[in-house]
Amino acid sequence: MNILDYAVKTAKKAGTFILKEQKKSLKVTKKGIRDLVTNADKASEKLIIKEILSAYPDHGIIAEESHSAKDLAKIAQAPYIWIIDPIDGTTNFANGMDQYAVSIGIFKTKSSKSSKNFEYLEGELIAGVVYAPALKQLYTAQKGKGAYLNSKRIKVSKTKKVIDAVYATGFPYKNKQTNMPYFAAILEKCRGVRRWGAASLDLCSVARGHFDAHWELGLQAWDIAAGALIVKEAGGQVTDINGNQLDLFGQDLFASNSNIHKETVQIFKTL
Repeated sequence: MNILDYAVKTAKKAGTFILKEQKKSLKVTKKGIRDLVTNADKASEKLIIKEILSAYPDHGIIAEESHSAKDLAKIAQAPYIWIIDPIDGTTNFANGMDQYAVSIGIFKTKSSKSSKNFEYLEGELIAGVVYAPALKQLYTAQKGKGAYLNSKRIKVSKTKKVIDAVYATGFPYKNKQTNMPYFAAILEKCRGVRRWGAASLDLCSVARGHFDAHWELGLQAWDIAAGALIVKEAGGQVTDINGNQLDLFGQDLFASNSNIHKETVQIFKTL
């Protein structure tokens, strides 16, 4: 079983678990004033980590509920790093909505260096899985081998102008107002803007052509690792909001079908 197949197996196992947990009485707590976490998030993460380490004990793991910036120097020595979000879209999940997913990105490490946010890991994403169990959607990608939804090849849209494009975005739990200038500028110039509350699924929707682009501020590596690769393998472009190379730890992202990338970045740069 190759590493992508094992990631799929693990994501499905976690998805089956959290579907069952959603039917129970969830224990919901707060990591911040608005940022929720449930007992299912924590249990799903433990399940995923156990599965990974049972097959790849020398691999590193960056996970939403148990990460520590202090551990990154050690993690950077691992040949591969699994970047996982046990439930992306926890608020949706906790409110009984279907728009949530297990996200697993696999990063091949080259070296590490310091960045403004974290110990920055140099290397490349080689595989990604986003599994939305309630929606019965399994998105997968492997570097150089295309992107798929339920084993069917997917491609980004062909929309060529911002005025004809539908965008997705999200708002950070802290400092929500930081996205308002971008939101207002794009809303004025495009066909429409949507918000689903799960960055991994927004990115996958760009990959399958339902959205033409997605931008967001205040993200973390586990929000975007898998989805970023899926967009790229579907023929799209992924950068930061200034059009520069994406830093998984840089906290902002812009993904598009490529055609409207330059025009959108120019709008962002005027703000």
